[in-house]
Amino acid sequence: MSFDVIDHLAGLAPDGPLAAIRNVRRQAREQAQASYAALFEASELADMSLEERHAVATFVAALHRDTTISAFYAKALPDDLAITVATEATRGMASGPFGAYPAGPLSAEDTTGPVYTASPGVAPRLAAALNHAHMLVFHLRDSSPAHLQALLDAGWSTTGIVTLSQLVAFLSFQIRVVHGLRTLAGA
Repeated sequence: MSFDVIDHLAGLAPDGPLAAIRNVRRQAREQAQASYAALFEASELADMSLEERHAVATFVAALHRDTTISAFYAKALPDDLAITVATEATRGMASGPFGAYPAGPLSAEDTTGPVYTASPGVAPRLAAALNHAHMLVFHLRDSSPAHLQALLDAGWSTTGIVTLSQLVAFLSFQIRVVHGLRTLAGA
């Protein structure tokens, strides 16, 4: 069997019982790995560089308080960028989700929380990406056209914004699967 990022991050042995359970849903396993490959082994990087992908992945994993996954993505970054991203993740740490629903029965679940803005020293394009990633992790209910405009203003293309958003969604999925597998492995 070839490399499987979820097995790797969860610390599963390729011939272990949890890997065997994952093999029961072979298509789900293959699609998760294909999503990783599409995002991190892409041949088309014009709209979002590999470095930007790893920086955002490091940030999202750190926001989820997963040091193993954060370190996995950070090792592809230059040291200065890895330090910047780690510092920004510490600044953005929160316990969400936050946000407001449209007026109605779900409004009872509205919660306020800190809104993250990248430090002034972070390059504008990366700062916009980190701001967007934080919003998707903690303030999804508050998303608006203005959030997308901020990305466009920082030089992101429409395709880049889609890739960035897909990356954050994939990381959220990957982290939850890995956490679940680690929990089962420890049971």
